[in-house]
Amino acid sequence: MSDTSQIRSVLGRLDDILGDLEGFYRDLHAHPELSLREHRTAEKAAAHLRQAGFEVTAGVGGTGVVGLLHNGNGPTVMLRADMDALPVKEATGLPYASAEVGTDSDGNEVPVMHACGHDMHVSWLAGTASLLAGAAGSWKGTLMAVFQPAEETAQGAQAMIDDGLFDRFPKPKVILGQHVMPGIAGRIGYRPGTTQAAADSLQVRLFGRGAHGSMPESSVDPVVMAAATVMRLQTIVSRETAASQAVVVTIGALQAGTKDNVIPDEAVLKINVRSFDEAIRRHTLDAIERIVNAEAQASGAPKPPEITATEHYPLTVNDAERTGRVAAALRTHFGDDRVDELTAPYAASEDFGSFGTEWGVPSVFWYLGGTDPDTYRAAQAAGRVAQDIPTNHNPAFAPVLHPTIEAGVQTMVVAALDAFST
Repeated sequence: MSDTSQIRSVLGRLDDILGDLEGFYRDLHAHPELSLREHRTAEKAAAHLRQAGFEVTAGVGGTGVVGLLHNGNGPTVMLRADMDALPVKEATGLPYASAEVGTDSDGNEVPVMHACGHDMHVSWLAGTASLLAGAAGSWKGTLMAVFQPAEETAQGAQAMIDDGLFDRFPKPKVILGQHVMPGIAGRIGYRPGTTQAAADSLQVRLFGRGAHGSMPESSVDPVVMAAATVMRLQTIVSRETAASQAVVVTIGALQAGTKDNVIPDEAVLKINVRSFDEAIRRHTLDAIERIVNAEAQASGAPKPPEITATEHYPLTVNDAERTGRVAAALRTHFGDDRVDELTAPYAASEDFGSFGTEWGVPSVFWYLGGTDPDTYRAAQAAGRVAQDIPTNHNPAFAPVLHPTIEAGVQTMVVAALDAFST
């Protein structure tokens, strides 16, 4: 474990860069970019690394950025931040709120917002890179800063891997990442083992036969077929999954038809599955396929449904030994009252785990609160956290600047120094 003098040496400049880092964050928040279109964000991240003395490779996996800072003999430590934003219209009322619009993958013009805090993640890693570069006498090894695109679409980590990340850059000893979440700003949560769910997204096209609304006997109604399918899919959780096991099946969209008196030719379902166990995941996906096909056959569909996998996030699994080291280092620095072991994994998903799993490297992913402490405690006292505290992906979600910025830089510095010391 790194000693306190090392940590003090690196973090001693945090106050000096905090104003610039806040400006960096505000700029990112005001100019969000959709997945795989993070050109401006990537340019700012790359410029920041170059200024700090890193060897920078841009365009990895499309818009990904990798920075290497060689500092003598020692381990390579990889720090990761995701960069992309969401098609959400911001409703925070902040003076630096986003007014950006973009074009989604279907060609639609959409509002764009950093509704998941990736702008904070980029700022944390930028600040960490600056501080470690400015205190090179306090550590030895190679710092690898990775700014990843397209986390929100489960494409970015794999795109960087497919673009030769493992061949073009040194294999790290450990991979570290963190995420801002609702919660008291500056508090830290972690969990050894499974810490986030696997997620699978599917699109299902159900085929019917269109007709006039007055002549349903001439149709095979895909709306009724879709409705029956939606209801039957709910039984996967309620009747096919044990109470001691966990899985979530969400039908996020049911799209069919354009007019009240026209029975359409087809309907589309968009389905999301969250799971924490590979056997349960496989059973759930098989059950969806079975039910979709059976309901189509029962309806007399003219042809079988099309089931297309659109996204997949693997389980995020923290290496137990390395997680224990990170937690111990954070407790030593922040105190026991600010570092909590989580009792259950989050049902949210991440592609961060792809790096460690596919590279065969231990990885650790933890969480920091970003909500104003007084606001959060008031909601707790009133029993209204779920109602009053915006979550990630909510139009009103935005971390409070302080102490969220400095806490995230501190956690990443402390965890990185611990990794360099072993």
